[in-house]
Amino acid sequence: MAAEPEELLFSYADMRDPQLQQDMFGRVLPAEPDTLPGYTADYVEIDDIRFSDRTGRIVHPQLRRTGNPRDKIVGAVLRLTVTELEAADEFQMAMFRRARVTLGSGREAWVYLIA
Repeated sequence: MAAEPEELLFSYADMRDPQLQQDMFGRVLPAEPDTLPGYTADYVEIDDIRFSDRTGRIVHPQLRRTGNPRDKIVGAVLRLTVTELEAADEFQMAMFRRARVTLGSGREAWVYLIA
């Protein structure tokens, strides 16, 4: 029997792409709209070839914590299994670190922040 998705990941960029999800996880992940208050995004150039090969882009938003509740990032909460979260880590961890945050909905979720 397949594992049930039990991890929540807030995605504000590439991980929301159904084709990328299909390539990485073998399925499109359930997603629900949500926000991340107290953050804004800057854009940075990513020199990791794995990133540009998978996404077709070399620029990626980088979250910056402001602490101002009026600032917010719009995104989606993805439901993943532990194994899928580990696969996402392999893709993201060269550039980012995974951290727990509280979303606008009050739910706790993982998010990738600049390393």
